[in-house]
Formats: sequence, structure tokens, C-alpha cells
Amino acid sequence: MKSARLNIALLISMLTLTALGSYAQIDAQLTQYWAVPAYYNPAATGNIDFIHITGGARLQWVGVRHAPYTFMAMADMPFKFLGRRWGTGVVVEQETMGLYKSTHAQAQLSWKKKMLGGTLSVGFQPGLITETFDGSKVIMPEGDEAHQGADDAIPTGTVSGTSFDISGGVMFTHKWFWASASVAHITAPTITMKMGEDEEHQFEFDAGRLYYFMAGSNIPIKNTLFEVIPSVMFKSDFQFWQAEATARIRYNKFLSFGVGYRYKDAISVMAGAEFNNFFVGYSYDYVTSDLRSSGGSHEVFLQYNVKLDMGEKNRNSHKAIRIM
Repeated sequence: MKSARLNIALLISMLTLTALGSYAQIDAQLTQYWAVPAYYNPAATGNIDFIHITGGARLQWVGVRHAPYTFMAMADMPFKFLGRRWGTGVVVEQETMGLYKSTHAQAQLSWKKKMLGGTLSVGFQPGLITETFDGSKVIMPEGDEAHQGADDAIPTGTVSGTSFDISGGVMFTHKWFWASASVAHITAPTITMKMGEDEEHQFEFDAGRLYYFMAGSNIPIKNTLFEVIPSVMFKSDFQFWQAEATARIRYNKFLSFGVGYRYKDAISVMAGAEFNNFFVGYSYDYVTSDLRSSGGSHEVFLQYNVKLDMGEKNRNSHKAIRIM
């Protein structure tokens, strides 16, 4: 049996003829991270008395060939069990980057306890990661002695594989602030990819651990309908790190505008609107890295909330209300 390990960072840079970033992008890069904390941490599920449904898309580095684009759908809700509040949710995501396609399907569960004037949540997220690589579209440079057309380390057709994955985290929420710490891909799964039933040629893809920290706050401006909403995010795999900060202003819990900065990568502007039971948010990244010649990155989210009655009576009744 022949087995080869695919280095995603090397292959992406080789196949796209440009570096798509300073690290391998296993999880999606999201500018509006504050809008989807449950994407990064299952402990964020069920924190409010709503069925919370999210759909989103991101087009990264528009104009750069083979740049990533991402689609995702999420839903979470609270429930009561054994006299305690719990949260549950699902996340489905697909990202295409160069000749790679990554699909994540995950279930989420969180346990909650009131303490210190807020709520501590502990979350667990099992799921599956499917990786696909289209080797039929690999173009080897002619006359390059460093590359051979019959290199066994590069598949000649489409290879794919699936592996079990686990993530987890903790989160503390308070009336005025929240903080979240989580680990994605705890088991650092190795995904074995092959063409159909072909056991002769197999290729491996490593999904390394990623550590996330996020925090945010809501600061009302006295005697006005405005509030300031700062947030930060830090992530690392202990080989690279990335940090970003966001500052938004929201008016009357309806319209919001903000700016963000991702260290040595992008400056962002964003806008959002909440009406009835909907939220829609848009962001644009102006790239400050070596990819500044791209058309930037666009991201949009649409969220819908359905109110749940968490009381003892009419526990299953629900209605749509305005997002708070």
C-alpha cells in the first residue's frame, strides 16, 4: 500500500501559484465572529430563549484565483432536563479552497449553571470532517526538474475521506459582557483520502487543533438610544496566531455599524439591522497583507429567532418576537 501525506499549505500555494495566507485554513475565517459564537464554541448554544437559526456566506479575497469561499448553516436552542438548562445545536459548513473542498457536520450540546451573577456554560461538539481533493486538475510545470508528472505524492483523480472530530469549550455570559474559550479538533484527526475503493493509493490530511478566545461587551451610552459593542478574538495552534478587534455602535437595538482590524491582515467595515425576528449583517474586508491587490472579502449573515416558552406551562408553545 502506498500512502502519502498531503501538506495543505504547500499544495495550496503550489496549485494556486500564490500564497493564500500565512496558515492552513481549516476553519472558516469570519469577520462577524461575534454574530456566530456557537460556530467557534458549542458552549454558546442555548444561551437565549430562542430557536436561533443562522445562514451565512463568505467570499474571501475576491479576484484571487482559487481563493476560499464558505457557506454555513447553524441552529441552536435551549431545553430543560433534570431541572437544569441545557443547549443543543447543529452546524453544517462547506468551504472550497483551491482544489480542496472541506465539509463539516457537527452536533452540539452544552450544560449551564448560574454563578457569579451570570451563567457558566460547558459545551461538547462531536462531528464529521470530510475532505476532498481534485487531483485531476493539478497542472505540473513543464521543464521543472523539481516536479514530476508521475509523483505518487499527488493524486491523479478525486480523492476523499471522512474522519470523526471533537471540539469543546467553556463560556461565561453576564448582563454586560461575555467571554469564551474553546478548542477545535481536540483529537487532531488524520483524514485518509482515497479514490473509491482504491486501497493502493491513499493520501492523508491533518486537521490540527485550534485554540480560540473571544470576549465582548455591551456598554449603553447614558441618556441615549446608543450602545457601544466592543469584541475581540484570538486564535492559535501554537505555531501561528491571529488577533482581531471590533468596535460597533448600535442604535435603538435596530441599526448597527462598526469597524474591525485583523492584525497584519485586514481592516473591516460592517453594518447590520435587526427587525422583528430577523437580523441581517454584512461586512467588507480591505486586505492589508500581501494580497491587498485582491478585491477584498465579502461576508453576509441572516439570522432568524423564534421565541420559546421555557416555563413549566405551555413549554412547547412558541412565537416569533423581536431580537433583543
